[in-house]
Amino acid sequence: MIICSNADDVLEFEVLENEGESEGLVVKRERRKASMTLKDKGAKVEWQVPAAVAEFGDLLAQTSGVDTNVCYQCRKCVSGCPVAYAMDYTPVQLLHAARLGLRDLVLGSATIWLCASCETCVTRCPQDVDIVKVMDSLKTMALQAGIRPKVPEVASFYRSSLQNIRLFGRMYELGVIAQLKLATRQFLKDLDLGAQMLKKGKLKLLPDFGSLGRARRVVSRARKLE
Repeated sequence: MIICSNADDVLEFEVLENEGESEGLVVKRERRKASMTLKDKGAKVEWQVPAAVAEFGDLLAQTSGVDTNVCYQCRKCVSGCPVAYAMDYTPVQLLHAARLGLRDLVLGSATIWLCASCETCVTRCPQDVDIVKVMDSLKTMALQAGIRPKVPEVASFYRSSLQNIRLFGRMYELGVIAQLKLATRQFLKDLDLGAQMLKKGKLKLLPDFGSLGRARRVVSRARKLE
């Protein structure tokens, strides 16, 4: 038996797996909570994974529905990300940190809040890893854990938008702006831009309640799922 004692030594694990396949052995990957095992006809390669790492990875997979272990760090998501320049950790770095069980680093990063959910990374990923779903799950986990958002303005925008939809049934832009200004205390920021949008009729003075009943039913179902 060959044991990879270092849980983050992914390269060592892959080399051992390739050696088994090159010798004509049928390699089977089995995943357990505290370890990963490669079994074949005459050899066994085991990769020990600490319980804390496995627990965080299992929780992330359960909440997002995405298997981050299939990512092989090709960095195509980074090369296409329009906001990677502003992130403290690139998407591929954050995925790797999540796989290593670095919970505090991942949930306390600015990256999960700066993600624009444009899905460029999902389109470019050769392994079809839905990073947007991972980012959404990490944001939820951070809020549930009481971790202060690294970019509080983005979190305030999300809260204002959801509250706005619950109140009016759809996005009421002027209401979102008012709620966001109250939350961030940045009353004069973009004031000129807002005045120009009002002048050109881009902002409605009154909300539309046409979808209120439908929106509240959706919110009610979401709360039950939570």
